[in-house]
Order: sequence, then C-alpha cells, then structure tokens
Amino acid sequence: MGIFLIRVGNVERKILSFVKEGIEDSLQKEDCVILENIIQLPKEAYNHSRKQYKSQPILNEVLKCALKLEKVMRKRCIVLGVTEADIYAPGMNFIFGEAQCPGKAAIISLFRLRPEFYGERPNEKLFMERAVKEAVHEIGHAFGLRHCVNPLCVMHFSLHIYMTDRKLSKFCSKCSAKIKMLNSLSI
Repeated sequence: MGIFLIRVGNVERKILSFVKEGIEDSLQKEDCVILENIIQLPKEAYNHSRKQYKSQPILNEVLKCALKLEKVMRKRCIVLGVTEADIYAPGMNFIFGEAQCPGKAAIISLFRLRPEFYGERPNEKLFMERAVKEAVHEIGHAFGLRHCVNPLCVMHFSLHIYMTDRKLSKFCSKCSAKIKMLNSLSI
C-alpha cells in the first residue's frame, strides 16, 4: 500500500509536509510520499456563478494519477490531492474534501480551513491541524471507512468547521480495527 500527496494547483510545500507527517502519525505503519508533479485545476470544474470548483472533475484527475502510480509501483495506491480551491459537490454549499469510498483517490480543500475565512485571526497551528484532520478523514474513506458516530473520531462527519475542531486527528478504536481488517484483506 502506498499513500501519496499531490498538489492540485498552487499549494505551499510546507503545508504538504505537515499533512504528510500528520497522516503518518495517524496511520502509524503507513508511509506517505509527496509527489513532485502538480495537477492543474480542470477548467470545466469551475462554476462561474458559484465561484467554486465542482469536486468530481478534480477527483477524476487525482484518480488518473493513482492509476498511473499503481502501474509503476505494482501495488495499491491512494493519492490525496490537496488544493487551495473552494470546492463543492452537488447538493452541498461547499465540502472540505471528498474521496472514493473505497477507492484510490481523495481530495481536500484548504480554502475553508483557515481561521481567516471565518473572520478570525490567522492561526497556522489551527489551520494545519484542520488540514491533517481532513486529510486523514478522506484517506479513511479511501480505505473504505464510512462516517463514525463518535464525535471525537476523525471519521465523524463535519457539517461545519467547529465540528472539525472538536474531533481528533486519529481514528477511534472501532475505526482503527476496521482499517486493520481492511488492510489484512487487501494483502
């Protein structure tokens, strides 16, 4: 199994490095690699009236990357795209991220994770914690996990940013056990 991060558009490398460390800490046995290439935001994903990007075309580009990696590496790969773009899915005003469940591709948006978005002072530590939580959450979906009822589990659904703040960056014991079982089945 390989977990990879890729920039979708212009994203600072230090953000990816912090997210990488957070993923490795949360998943413990999994290494995470930052890819050097960059996926450009698909023009067809942009909705001019909403001033947002539809998530599915971006997720499709991340999936293409994952499939190429699997051919080269000859093992299952999950690729997480990280973007600064504001994204949405049909029926939603916005989303923090999306993933195939289970699957090979996931994305997170940093756009609404910054405290400044909510009229608060910049807080890099809080911003990075939020980014890690959303990254681990979406990778959990790619592993095949659904939303968890435990409000402290990283797999709990975040309807708003303060729900993200409340939860931990780790899986609860039930979700951890599910990941171990799913990993043993994929070997």
